[in-house]
Amino acid sequence: MSELPEKDDVPEDHPRVPLRIEEACAALAMALICIITFANVLVRYFTSVSFAFTEEFSIFLMVVLTLFGAAAAFARDRHIKMTFITDRLPRPMSRLFDMLSMALGIVMFAVMAWYGYFLFLDDWQYDTTSPGIGIPQWIYSIWLPLLSVLICLRILGRLIRVARAGGRP
Repeated sequence: MSELPEKDDVPEDHPRVPLRIEEACAALAMALICIITFANVLVRYFTSVSFAFTEEFSIFLMVVLTLFGAAAAFARDRHIKMTFITDRLPRPMSRLFDMLSMALGIVMFAVMAWYGYFLFLDDWQYDTTSPGIGIPQWIYSIWLPLLSVLICLRILGRLIRVARAGGRP
C-alpha cells in the first residue's frame, strides 16, 4: 500500500487570473442575500406584510453564489471529491485519475453552458417573465451559461497546472 502524500508534496496552486473576482462576487451575493432576508424579516415583523419578491432574488443570488464558489473551489482544488481510493494509488495513477475527473468536470459544465445558453435564448425569444415580479427571465438565465464557462476555464487552468506539475499529484 502506498503512502498518502504529505502536505509538502502537493504543488502550490497559483492561478494566473486571481480568484479575487470570484471571491468578491460571491461575497457580494452573500451580503445581498443577508440584507434582503433581514429586510424581509423586519418588514414582516413590524407590518405583518411580506416582500414576496425577495424570495425570487434570494434564489437567484444563491445560484450565482454557488457557481462563483464552484469556480473558486475548482481553481484551488477544494471542490468536493472522493479520494479514499485515489489517495492510496501510486502517484502516476492518482494523477491520471485526478486529470480524468477534471476533464469530466469540464464536459459536465460545458453541457450546462450549452443547454443554459438555449434556456437563455428561449427566455429572450419568448419574452418570458419571472413569476414573482414580472421582470424578464433572461436576466436570471444568462448567468448559468456564463458562469458555467467560467467554471470550465477554471477547471482547465487547474488541469494545465496539474499536467505541468509532472510527477507530483
